[in-house]
Amino acid sequence: MTQQVPSTEPELAGVRNFRDVGGLPTVDGRRVRPGVLFRSGHLAHATEEDAAFLASLGLHTIFDFRNAADQKLEGPDVELPGTRNVNLPLTDPAHGAEFWTMVREGDIEQLRGLLGDGKAAARMVSSYRTIVKDRTDEHSRVLHALAEDSVPALMHCAAGKDRAGISIAVTLLAVGVERDAILADYLESNAKHRRYKVKRSGSGESVYSPEVMELLSPLFDARAEYLAAAFESIDETWGDVDAYLEQGLKLTPEARERLRERLLD
Repeated sequence: MTQQVPSTEPELAGVRNFRDVGGLPTVDGRRVRPGVLFRSGHLAHATEEDAAFLASLGLHTIFDFRNAADQKLEGPDVELPGTRNVNLPLTDPAHGAEFWTMVREGDIEQLRGLLGDGKAAARMVSSYRTIVKDRTDEHSRVLHALAEDSVPALMHCAAGKDRAGISIAVTLLAVGVERDAILADYLESNAKHRRYKVKRSGSGESVYSPEVMELLSPLFDARAEYLAAAFESIDETWGDVDAYLEQGLKLTPEARERLRERLLD
């Protein structure tokens, strides 16, 4: 049985970007039910108090969209009693490994060449498009699991912004949440207390200089243009959301209705 979620957002010491997406409005006047769908950054550094709070949510399933390289860097999720952990990597560990090493270790000249002149934002846009088009099997598994029995559920990646952000957006599209509401929830990841902490090698002021942080910011921002690119990718590839869900994600009208019953008031 789903437990009542506190009305105030919890302050979790070791888990960033946690929130309940309950309350978001649908185009037909319903709302996402509180306490059934959560999102966050990874759970590897959860404190005992964090774990106790997460356990109190009565989670059925945690969907972890990190790849093996992420898990090696950050560690495995904390284990919660009675909760199923499902790992569905939405990016290949080898893809971008050299890029992210440069982000952590590169000097200013290397970062300018790698990220400057719009390259960082363009990389993010491309990534969002690719995940939507190429990871239909993974998103299909998520939606079918939610439709059957896997709620309450929590979705996360590393920062809880990109891979989890796309997956939450896909889920919300499937139950008819308004696009503006999906975008508003996505942009909540920009709040200072939610943001992923950039970690760079070395010491001294130059490691985190204003120019370095400006070059890195497109990678760690939630930007409307990124989610818009994902939505555009759906329209360009399948024509519209209904075709994407039915053809791309193999979600029948009956399964979609079960999903709505699971997630909406």
